[in-house]
Amino acid sequence: MPIRQLPEDLINRIAAGEVVERPASVVKELVENAIDAGASRIVVSTAGGGKALIRIEDDGIGMDRADLELSVERHATSKLGEDDLDDIRTLGFRGEALASIGSVSDLAIASRPEGAPSGLRIEVNRSVKRPIVPQAMNRGTIVEVRNLFAAVPARLKFLKSDRAEAGAITDVVKRLAMANPEVHFVLDGADRSPANWPAQQGEGALAARLAQVMGADFTGNAVQLGSARHGVVVAGLAGLPTYSRANTLSQFYFVNGRSVRDKVLLGAVRAAYADFIFRDRFPAIALFLAVDPAEVDVNVHPAKAELRFRDAGGVRSAVIRAIGEALEAAGYRDSTTVADDVMAAFRAPEMTAPATTPSYGGQPSARYEPVPAPSGFAGFAEPSARYEPSPEVVLAEYPLGTARAQMFDNFIVAQSGDALLLVDQHAAHERLVYERFKAQLADGPVPSQAQLIPVVIELPEEDCGRLEEAAPALERLGLYLERFGPRAIAVRETPGLLGQTDIHGLIQDIADGLAEWDSSAALGDRLDAIIARMACHGSVRSGRRLRLDEMNALLRDMEATPHSGQCIHGRPTYVELKKSDIERLFGRTR
Repeated sequence: MPIRQLPEDLINRIAAGEVVERPASVVKELVENAIDAGASRIVVSTAGGGKALIRIEDDGIGMDRADLELSVERHATSKLGEDDLDDIRTLGFRGEALASIGSVSDLAIASRPEGAPSGLRIEVNRSVKRPIVPQAMNRGTIVEVRNLFAAVPARLKFLKSDRAEAGAITDVVKRLAMANPEVHFVLDGADRSPANWPAQQGEGALAARLAQVMGADFTGNAVQLGSARHGVVVAGLAGLPTYSRANTLSQFYFVNGRSVRDKVLLGAVRAAYADFIFRDRFPAIALFLAVDPAEVDVNVHPAKAELRFRDAGGVRSAVIRAIGEALEAAGYRDSTTVADDVMAAFRAPEMTAPATTPSYGGQPSARYEPVPAPSGFAGFAEPSARYEPSPEVVLAEYPLGTARAQMFDNFIVAQSGDALLLVDQHAAHERLVYERFKAQLADGPVPSQAQLIPVVIELPEEDCGRLEEAAPALERLGLYLERFGPRAIAVRETPGLLGQTDIHGLIQDIADGLAEWDSSAALGDRLDAIIARMACHGSVRSGRRLRLDEMNALLRDMEATPHSGQCIHGRPTYVELKKSDIERLFGRTR
């Protein structure tokens, strides 16, 4: 078959397939044009999930006759002043969106610039351009797209339901609204619930817009990002670790005002939260990066949804550090949704009163019998057999309050002002030990304590081999061991932070981890996981009875330790219930 030149309408439809994937793609291109035109108010209306109608109205600078005539031609743009693709400072720049949209729909554009006596209107019906005619209108531009993909039935057949397409349009407008808080966005139509996000100005404009779009729960349980490193400015809000989600739908990434999907940013956020969140949970975050346009290539994807950083390592480092510093500054702070979950559990249908009055067997003992604790319990005094009440203190002096009692030998009951706090002593101390381990490791090898007699532990031969290979790396953590025959390991020194810990359980746990990772060569990258296992063994155990001064010491350490609001597994270390919450449980607010 000989080579032939394709007809113009077919060329346009092929180009449209690259830019116009679905109705949401059309909305994205048109709203970006409105933003680039300096609009302060943008109204998006749809019908039939965008397949029947998409209407975008803005109050931007508008277009005169010459610009309107060129706007529907391929590769015609006003957004590349010097034809420099390495210096992109606008959202749209390819100059083919309107021409592509017009080739697969019935397109109408009406526009009026400032000072013009009236507006002008041009129509493009599936690549057929109509003459320009006058139209009465205010300053700005109105774009209407009808019968999308009517000329391409195959593409129309693969679109989703009207409801799904309308949801995709909502997501696109939501992201554009987040990136442009100074613009008033209105989203309506017969196929959706309306949304109205008024413009936000001033210092807190971004946080206010994020509260509008993502909800006040997010902004109330997030920390503010603000740092500059490696030429990358990082801003936005990052959710607390205990305010996590089951998927990544609450993660939003923006580079120079453009919503993007980028593996570098995804990996950086995952690494920043690695110490604080379960692997199957995902943080909520709105991340905004400002990068020199010459350092980022936004021309690698037809829809401009992906990009490439020239210094990906520097960007990753800047994001990880910004999130880490913000979470560290949050200290012991926990998300308010933890208490909401507790209240919801009390309101659950299964939490109904028993049909019969319960019977309680036996009489309470009059004797106080303390449970002996192992020696070397880091950070607390040895328990005594006598009850020694601590002196009365002003509750408001401490954010986590003052300990009042211990329940079920694991939960500390504290009071702070008008709030009651329940603290998981094991989870809280686990985080404290973990952070101390990391601090000591940053200063050099972790101090160790020698065993009077080396502890010999029998293990399968393959576990012994893995531990022997990992021994040099484990010495950095204060754990010194050596091979003791084919099926045994001798432990000579253990980390000083652990005190008199269960050495057998610790070594077995580390051996299990090495078997799971299947390579000791990468142990240097797994030190945090090893530290986490050690911290679990070195923390105060559930079932350990504490004195009031020990409980208060734990609370004070939590207040002074970063990230103490959640344990190393991502669970909250304490729950705070306000007096009003407790009153609601008893129906006193009715």
